Amino acid sequence: MVLFYIIFFFLILRFTVTLFNYISNPKLTGSPRQYHDLVSVLIPVRNEEKNIGRLLQSLLDQDYENFEVLILDDGSTDQTAIVCETFAKHDPRITVIPGKPLPANWLGKNYACHQLSGLARGKYLLFLDADETVGAGLINHSVHRIKLLRLSLLSLFTNQVMVTAGERLVVPLMHFILLNLLPLRLVRLSANPAFAAASGQFMLFEASDYHRHQWHEQVKQQVAEDIAIMRLVKAGGLRGEALLANGHISCRMYTGLFEALNGFSKNLLAGFSNSIPGLLIYLMLVMAGPVFIAIYLDLSLLFFALTLIVLSRILSSLSAGQNLALNVLLHPLQMVALLVIAILSIKHHLSRSATWKGRKIAS
Repeated sequence: MVLFYIIFFFLILRFTVTLFNYISNPKLTGSPRQYHDLVSVLIPVRNEEKNIGRLLQSLLDQDYENFEVLILDDGSTDQTAIVCETFAKHDPRITVIPGKPLPANWLGKNYACHQLSGLARGKYLLFLDADETVGAGLINHSVHRIKLLRLSLLSLFTNQVMVTAGERLVVPLMHFILLNLLPLRLVRLSANPAFAAASGQFMLFEASDYHRHQWHEQVKQQVAEDIAIMRLVKAGGLRGEALLANGHISCRMYTGLFEALNGFSKNLLAGFSNSIPGLLIYLMLVMAGPVFIAIYLDLSLLFFALTLIVLSRILSSLSAGQNLALNVLLHPLQMVALLVIAILSIKHHLSRSATWKGRKIAS
């Protein structure tokens, strides 16, 4: 009976968190005025020839004028540098910088971001990934938010673009886990560093705070550097906020099933603070719990449990701007994908064998 109570408590708790996120609507909103502060857009790139042009064009289409774009080419072996230089020749706001050799005690992206921050001149530092597309008002809306609430860090969870069936089996898990476990509004409203969430796909810093604390240097060996930085911001008594992008920025993270499985496996365990028991308990409650209920409880309680699961998927899908019918229909297969990702993540952690873009990333 104790196990039954735990399973049902966790189901109800997850639904309550998802409902809170849906009702509180933690999304980036528009700005009532136009700002003119210099914003440094900082983009680390490594073999991104297929993506970087789309991002740069979307930045040039912004209604925000006072920005610079610094691109650090981190050892690309494709045509990334040529694509970037072509844009730089036509717009003086764009600068391409060759990256320095990676030191032994750094992870690649963290070191690239650290190098970019040292070259930036802006009042605000905006770190973006190369596989994104930004909407016309993104920079101005974000600057307004950071000024209005006197934030040191604003992070956005981007809208996810999914094309293949494999992507739809894996990518929605990111928002599902996030909105199921963490009331996003508490990232800003609670001073407790335990309520920390962030996405490295969009990190906007108040530059003076960033330069004072050198946050990427502090987390130079962290795989989930985004969450670690948000914890440092909050632990230092500064303000941070994490919001859903609300359509202002989108990203196609992966292009197929195996790439998505590998990509998420490098971050999943890190999101649970590298606690294997914590991840296993979560998997047991999320996956084995409903099966246990189906075997040992009557139909009315099973129907109640399934209703909570379906409603959670509907609400999280609506909040994330995803196809709710597909997410509900594919939920069992997505849970199988989650199990595979967890197994890969634990394997990489124990063997220190995780790689991304040709580099070992396990710390």
